[in-house]
Amino acid sequence: MGALRLVLVLLVCITAGECFAAESFDVLIRGGQVVDGTGNPWINADIGIRGDRIVAIGKLDDATAKTVIDVKGKIVAPGFIDMHSHSDLLLLEDGNAPSKIRQGVTTEVLGEGSSAGPSRNGRFKRLSDYFDEIDRAKVAVNVASYVGLDNVWQGVMGPSFERPTAAQIEQMKTILDDALQDGAHGLSSALAMPPGSLATTDELVELCKVVSKRGGIFSTHNRNEGTGVFEAVKEAIDVGERAGVPVDVIHLKIADQKFWGRMPEVIELIEVARRRGVNVQANVYPYTRGNNNLSSIIPPWAHEGGTAKLIERLKDGALRPRLKQEIRSGLPGWYNHYTAVGGDWSRMLVSGKGGYEGLTMDRVMTARIKGQDRDPLDELFDILIEHGGSVPTVYEHHTEEDMNLALRQPWCSIGSDGSAYAIEGPLRRGNPHPRNFGTFPRVLGVYVRERNVLRLEDAIRKMTSLNAAKIGLKDRGQLRVGAFADVTVFDLQQVIDKSTYNNPFQYSEGIEHVLVNGQVVLTKGEPTQAKPGRALRAGRTAAYSPNN
Repeated sequence: MGALRLVLVLLVCITAGECFAAESFDVLIRGGQVVDGTGNPWINADIGIRGDRIVAIGKLDDATAKTVIDVKGKIVAPGFIDMHSHSDLLLLEDGNAPSKIRQGVTTEVLGEGSSAGPSRNGRFKRLSDYFDEIDRAKVAVNVASYVGLDNVWQGVMGPSFERPTAAQIEQMKTILDDALQDGAHGLSSALAMPPGSLATTDELVELCKVVSKRGGIFSTHNRNEGTGVFEAVKEAIDVGERAGVPVDVIHLKIADQKFWGRMPEVIELIEVARRRGVNVQANVYPYTRGNNNLSSIIPPWAHEGGTAKLIERLKDGALRPRLKQEIRSGLPGWYNHYTAVGGDWSRMLVSGKGGYEGLTMDRVMTARIKGQDRDPLDELFDILIEHGGSVPTVYEHHTEEDMNLALRQPWCSIGSDGSAYAIEGPLRRGNPHPRNFGTFPRVLGVYVRERNVLRLEDAIRKMTSLNAAKIGLKDRGQLRVGAFADVTVFDLQQVIDKSTYNNPFQYSEGIEHVLVNGQVVLTKGEPTQAKPGRALRAGRTAAYSPNN
């Protein structure tokens, strides 16, 4: 009986994670305040890791390990899951993901309208080819991806703006289904501009029915974030309800000064839908400026046929009066970035190309026009012509109050809308939005510590388990026995973003240690160059279907 009692005690200890006399681990994280990612209050505990998994959480005083990390007085959280990232190709240039691991990010969710694959003429014919390349190349972070609506649409329609036939929609469904079987976690859309804007609500519903059957999610940058924001949110809800698919609205905002202050109405639309059983959620980034392109000021019809055709139209003097009139007055259903900021060039900051990076467009216009009697829109057209139809730009178009209200909602998580840049070397490019470097530390330093907008535990849930649950990631986003050992350790009193709009190339502070799949990728704030990240393919990583 004595031996049996000992076995039972050991089993209880292993299950509960509370007593591990003389246990040995690969990594032991000792003495931290553990926030498990669920929203529960923090506890004092040690964490034992073997291989890529957490095997013990509790009081592990007598345990030994190959690597012991003393984190007394620090917060130990699940690795942050960036719900909205654009690092697709940058990760293949530099797999160290410097600006992301220094934020505590351990998993990036890629795809907003477009994805690395499938592509008719690009590098990756199938999305699985991209996942395979990620695994071959080795990266510091885990990688999950949606399949982009743009890829699906152009895979059948090419650059044409023609309406698809029923047969062509069926072809799109096949491409979409293949990508979902390749491991896409759902379908993503960018409906504000072509080709995404060409899809009707009915066509989105048909495509999302395929997503629903595969247990995926519809992640959507809505059709209009300005004066059409209410109709756009209703459309997202409609697609989710009719297709039976979960919906995550990308960077929920009101991005037109005419509607500032009306976020309660947007939230009520979502709450009403949720009360009747529609699984619609959202994510935000903690900034009041968004990144797009000067080309987004050009009406959608002028983009048909691709960049070469756009430039051809911009050069056509006969078309310029029409372009100017539509830019200044708008078009039904089109989210007009120019009118969203009140036609104020000072609220447009160039974030890349042509020597203008870091300058607001009013300064660019003044320098170019030099007192001439010239329409600034003509100057805009010429700038786009000179720079190949693309000038990345940050628009000052929504408010802190609206963003904070969205941020506090229990179904609203965090995504950076950024990429894995660096402060030096090849990945130091342009004048990128500070969210590329500071999103997650900013949430912790500004909105938790300084402004008390969020409880610490709620903020971490929004950066971890909530995002994992949205796409059905198995055993990630929580600190618990059996979960993958994706871990972020930070100093709550020091964590803060440093990147600014005019000086973006600054890493955040206060993120001290980061582990991905049990391996240390950041220690004492410095990268180790380890690259243990994995491609997280849906179907092989889903703990459950988010449709359930």
